[in-house]
Amino acid sequence: LRDFLLVYNRMTELCFRHCVCSLDHRLLSGREESCLDACAGKLLRSNHRLMRAYVALMPSILQRRADATATDA
Repeated sequence: LRDFLLVYNRMTELCFRHCVCSLDHRLLSGREESCLDACAGKLLRSNHRLMRAYVALMPSILQRRADATATDA
């Protein structure tokens, strides 16, 4: 949960700084809204790709650790 919140907060900050030009209005402009949608979508897709790679690699990493621990014991 902590890692998810860190990623979410970083994504929010990056997209906000990149897309929101003015704080003069209460609502986002159409340009800001579409920029935020594109920015968040891009970051979410990259995060999903990273997580898929992590999930695919994790079993082999855990197996190597288990083998190393068994060898040390």
